[in-house]
Amino acid sequence: MTGAGRRVLAALALLCTTLAASAHAADPAKLLRVAFLSAETGFDPQAGSDLYSNHVNRAIFDPPYTYDYLARPYRIVPNTAAALPEISADGLNSTIRIRPGIHFADDAAFKGVRRELTAADYVYAIKRVIDPKIRSPNLQQFDGKFVGADALVARAKETGRFDYDAPLEGLQAQDRYTIAIRLTAPSYDLLADLTTVSAGAVAREVIEAYGDGSGWAMANPVGTGPYRISEWRRGQKIVLEANPGFRDVAYPRSSDPADRAIVARLGGKKLPLIGRIEISIIEESNPRLLAFEKGDLDYISVPSDLVWNVLDPPAKLKPRYVAAGVQLARGIQPTVAYTYFNMDDPVVGGYTRDKVALRRAVSMAYNTEEEIRVVRQGQAVPATQPVPPGVTGHDPAFNGHVKFDPAGARALLDKFGYVDRDRDGWRDLPDGRPLLLHVASTIGTVERQIDELWQRSLAQVGIRVEFVKQKFPDTLKAARAGQLQMWGLANTNTTTEGYGFLGLLYGGHAGLSNLSRFNLPEFNQRYDASRRLPDGPARTKLFREMSELVTAYAPWMLDVYRYENVVLYPWVVGFKHSGIYQHPWPYLDIDSGAKRAPVQ
Repeated sequence: MTGAGRRVLAALALLCTTLAASAHAADPAKLLRVAFLSAETGFDPQAGSDLYSNHVNRAIFDPPYTYDYLARPYRIVPNTAAALPEISADGLNSTIRIRPGIHFADDAAFKGVRRELTAADYVYAIKRVIDPKIRSPNLQQFDGKFVGADALVARAKETGRFDYDAPLEGLQAQDRYTIAIRLTAPSYDLLADLTTVSAGAVAREVIEAYGDGSGWAMANPVGTGPYRISEWRRGQKIVLEANPGFRDVAYPRSSDPADRAIVARLGGKKLPLIGRIEISIIEESNPRLLAFEKGDLDYISVPSDLVWNVLDPPAKLKPRYVAAGVQLARGIQPTVAYTYFNMDDPVVGGYTRDKVALRRAVSMAYNTEEEIRVVRQGQAVPATQPVPPGVTGHDPAFNGHVKFDPAGARALLDKFGYVDRDRDGWRDLPDGRPLLLHVASTIGTVERQIDELWQRSLAQVGIRVEFVKQKFPDTLKAARAGQLQMWGLANTNTTTEGYGFLGLLYGGHAGLSNLSRFNLPEFNQRYDASRRLPDGPARTKLFREMSELVTAYAPWMLDVYRYENVVLYPWVVGFKHSGIYQHPWPYLDIDSGAKRAPVQ
């Protein structure tokens, strides 16, 4: 056969494949409308860290493994991998086999060729996480794990360039579909890490085509997942459409009686089911709830400050919501909310007794109980440690929450010389300069109320405060650059493993995931040791000791663990609330026949 003939046959084969995929594509007439309460920062799975961007990333990019959407207890299953890893008896060597025939969404970077996912794409993606130039906030998942990686990273720091083509003994594509991993020590969390968005496959030619000076490619996401971006207006609206070339993935089965209705309706159907997802950025609580009540959003997480507009105590939908067929899904989020102090800041940072005293006094002055009662309308409980309930390593016997004690805060400030030296009614630093705190804050109703609470709390102990108000992406950028003195935020887990929360305080992650820049040798040593242990009493003991150090040195003011109340209209089918932050969109369906009048 001539070369021309072969090209014609190849083109016909590609056309047939595309037509076959399109025939099974999600229903383009089905639309899911959702809202984010903060703006996205961009869509690069190795560079992103905020919840909102990563919610989109997880619809676009595929890690090799995922959690079974319905299984409880939670269970990791293959995603693009053909099976769970083959692991050696000593736990140091793993082999992962990627399923053939999975393709990236079409993009100009592929120059008209349909691009197959390969083992090399996962190797490249994980190398991006450890590349010092990328400054990945997800570094804690993979740093120090692979044999030979430290030397490769050291050379990159010396030369200013990470050599992606250099062989890495601990992470190799053995062939087109096989990944070989050799670890420096057994890693009991590696499989969970391989379910996260930072392990999502990216194509090197896409990153090289669209990457910026930092190596990030935030504006041109191209993945193998169930959705792709069709429209994006920064900070306003994101529209996803079903990827017509998405592989055959069926809705999971379950033997749990609680899932019987979902499985009877959707079990075995090809995912995704919904052809289009519209994401609106609605920062304020009232407009977001109003949009749901008007039927402009299909489901929302109820803003905590408006929870009693939706529920009657203790947690029952109001009659008008029941009349509209609205369903409620409720549970504690796998999230810790806290305020961090920048440990490099000349006012609140440092490890000397006077600096620790200032941070502890500020924490003692803040009225968390009022935040829970008034701002969050009872939809939270005090945070006791960096690791929240529901994930490994949480110790229910430990309570490191600083009790609200303004009198004790005043006495502590007096003892360490934070007194009013110029008699203007406000405390000064021990050297006589004015004591003024700068607290970063984003846009939103709850954020404004928390600002007011900070102001009242600190005024009671004689400390002035100013607020640095910005949108979330700008605040996060400033935080990574070390430009904020204090900021209250929350981190949410996407796996069952709790070690990642303590990684937010590990010195080696300063300026990446560790926004407080806390760097204490005693903490770092315990963190390193904990990563070499399985979940169990020995690791929990190390976690507790790290939590004790956080309580003692106060780089964080532990705030709350939050309840989540999700309300859904009856036409949203397939939602199951999760105690880890699983991604529901590919598993949801819209039943147009169930549509009725919205909340009246």
